[in-house]
Amino acid sequence: MTQREDTSTPLAEGLSSADAALRLRRDGPNVLPLRPPVPAWRRVLSQLRDPLILVLLAAAALTLATGDWTDMAVILLVIVVNTAVGVSQEIRADRAISALSDLTAPAARVVRDGTQLQIPAADVVVGDLLVLAEGDIVPADAAVVEAAALLVDESALTGESVPVLKTATAARDGAAVPEDASVSAGTVVVKGRGRAVVTATGAASTTGRIAAMLGGGAGLTPLQRRLAGVGRMLAGVAVFLCAVVLALGLVRGQPVELMVITAISLVVAAVPESLPAVVTLGLALGARRMAARHALIRGLSAVETLGSVTVLATDKTGTLTEGRMVARRLWTPAAEATVTGSGYAPEGRIDVGGRALDGPDPYGMTELLTAAVLCNDARLSPPGDADGEWTALGDPTEAALLAAAAKLGIDRRDLHERFPRQDERPFDSDRKRMTTVHRLPDGRFRVVCKGAPETMLGAAVLTDDPELVAGASARADELARDGFRVLAVAAATRPSAPGPGEPLERGLRLLGLVAIVDPPRTAAAATIAACRRAGIRPVLITGDHPGTARAVAAELGVIGPDDPVADCRVPHAADDPGTAVFARATPAQKLDIIQAMRERGEVVAMTGDGVNDGPALRRSDIGVAMGRRGTEVARQAADLVLADDDLGTVVAATEEGRRVYGNIRRFLVYALSGGAAEIAVMLLGPAFGPALPLLPAQILWINLLTHGLPGVALGGEPVERGAMDRPPRPPSESIVGAGLWQRVLRIAIVLTAVTLGVAVWAHHTGHPWQSMAFLALGATQLAVAIGSRSRPGSGSNPMLLVAVASALALQLAGLYLPPLRDLLGTEPLTAGELGAVLGLSVLGYVAVRLDRVLHPAQKRRKQRH
Repeated sequence: MTQREDTSTPLAEGLSSADAALRLRRDGPNVLPLRPPVPAWRRVLSQLRDPLILVLLAAAALTLATGDWTDMAVILLVIVVNTAVGVSQEIRADRAISALSDLTAPAARVVRDGTQLQIPAADVVVGDLLVLAEGDIVPADAAVVEAAALLVDESALTGESVPVLKTATAARDGAAVPEDASVSAGTVVVKGRGRAVVTATGAASTTGRIAAMLGGGAGLTPLQRRLAGVGRMLAGVAVFLCAVVLALGLVRGQPVELMVITAISLVVAAVPESLPAVVTLGLALGARRMAARHALIRGLSAVETLGSVTVLATDKTGTLTEGRMVARRLWTPAAEATVTGSGYAPEGRIDVGGRALDGPDPYGMTELLTAAVLCNDARLSPPGDADGEWTALGDPTEAALLAAAAKLGIDRRDLHERFPRQDERPFDSDRKRMTTVHRLPDGRFRVVCKGAPETMLGAAVLTDDPELVAGASARADELARDGFRVLAVAAATRPSAPGPGEPLERGLRLLGLVAIVDPPRTAAAATIAACRRAGIRPVLITGDHPGTARAVAAELGVIGPDDPVADCRVPHAADDPGTAVFARATPAQKLDIIQAMRERGEVVAMTGDGVNDGPALRRSDIGVAMGRRGTEVARQAADLVLADDDLGTVVAATEEGRRVYGNIRRFLVYALSGGAAEIAVMLLGPAFGPALPLLPAQILWINLLTHGLPGVALGGEPVERGAMDRPPRPPSESIVGAGLWQRVLRIAIVLTAVTLGVAVWAHHTGHPWQSMAFLALGATQLAVAIGSRSRPGSGSNPMLLVAVASALALQLAGLYLPPLRDLLGTEPLTAGELGAVLGLSVLGYVAVRLDRVLHPAQKRRKQRH
């Protein structure tokens, strides 16, 4: 139960932990109303409404009317088993998706007991003091009590595309909050920062009230829709051919009732009615396997799309690199310094001319780093235990500045207490600068600005001597070519606070440059190499300097030493389709680059972590967000979330996508070849002697055993060896393309030949030919299942072996157990007859393995890149 109430809370301290826990127990978690679970009876009814099941129910009614209890029992058994399997697979898929939803739950920053914490959004309670920054998704309805250029995108609620500027309010104690001072759950902070007191959570929030009015389940994935079309086509073909069987039987004088039941049974057996359930389960289990490899799938459609990715477009920071920025060089007009140490720990020193700077600072390094700490929204947290590491909350680049300053003994908290922030202009992707205004103890004001050198080092911002500015610009370019990310810092002291509309970023004095490096991840080069082997072209799209982008891309193998780098500031520089590195790309240009790739027929996976990556993540075929470092906007816009922030996980997920797609095709070959063989046996059998090769009950029994456990177990096959050493499948390729139809026909011919050969021979030699044909068709299909393994001879996927053994045992039980013999109309076979049939059924295994050698399923296509 969630509610609205008095939101009075001390702004500086927030709620106490005890009060928050009490409110959480009383009001319940901050979650949207969950869709009620689908009751079992509704799931069963959904299965029974399947067209093929309806056909079976009609057949059961017909056999009941005619008193054919044997066939009716078999038909009802098939209905019960298929329905039970379908319902159980639906439940397993729902559970898998629910588990993934739990893993990708958003987080929120709150102040409790005077300390800023990051907690699950579900734990936010009424009265909590939220800390909002660029990129955050607002976790609950709240009243803004502190705002600095706070701009909120409310399009998800209002449909209005223009972000809304929010102002602070003093409204408290249940008073109405002005609309321009309130934020709603589910909206997005696109610029600025602020604090807000929660007024409503869960179902009582704006989003919760809207969610309560919504309904409807998830739709089919693209693959499921394509398979539904294939299924309808197969059903049409099967119905036509079975009508031919019915007509031929009637012409030969067979009883009408028997031939009608035979035709219906043949339709059911020929069409793989369990295919939709197998696909859903395969996708859901694939998503669970990806989750075990730190790749969290937000939608099942992403599983299938991953298998055909042709371009991996990635940003640089934290993806190809460690994402833990470290300041390595400091430059001021007086000197240059080197910074030692690693990570965010305040360990190391600052050396000028080879000597540690630990006394008076005539070089301006302290002033440079003091300004960098003031114009900064990040925070550093000490390790929670002896083996832990210092961590950063906020922008990694700003965290690197804090770590460098700490090596000179500069404390962030102390600075912000002595020089409180009065105003600010947050960083945005267009200006590439951030500016803050601080009150000095003597009543004057300090304006501090930091940003990219190309937006800082100019007369529009600085009043320094042009020669000094030119020298700083040249040094910034040199550092960028060496792979550093360079920030320029400038400041000015003003006698009074800047007034509204007064330009803050003018008349400043250059304090210096900070060169920050984000070292490449140890495994990044191997990941890029794995992408190339798999036919996936790596592309780097970054807002960084072209020199920085080139250095990182060349080191990791994205480009060669002489390959071009597109500077997106130059018109039409990004138009070359062969370009693999794009530098200084704006969010709009990222969109254009991704869209251009897609229009050329590429399937693009795009990685991102920031608010400005959200549109590109949405536009790409697969949006990939960082789970730890990424903003909530990026995570919510993505199809795939990397829980470990490791780009190599994308390759692992792609391999899993290829595995799922390959196993679905494997099942199709197995099921369709068996169905085609059953129709062919019934069509051709009378021409060679046996008037009715198989009885209706026998057809349904074979279908039940072969399409049941073995069919589902095929979905657990491991990825084929070499699957990541070949190009991806073309996006336009049909699920039954790339030779699958031809393979189905070739294997069906072998199944038909074995079954008819046994039946005709037994018919002419006085053996129980129908029972032998019954065993031959079922056993040979099971041999096809064994031959369809991705790694024959290995111990992988033992469940397939167990499933085939169980199915074969039940097939034999149909010959030797009296109750089943009476049900199926079979006769027991002698040891010689049994050995002959089982020996010939091995030809099913041989046919599959030989077909793979002579006609490889995955032909080596010419790579397009």
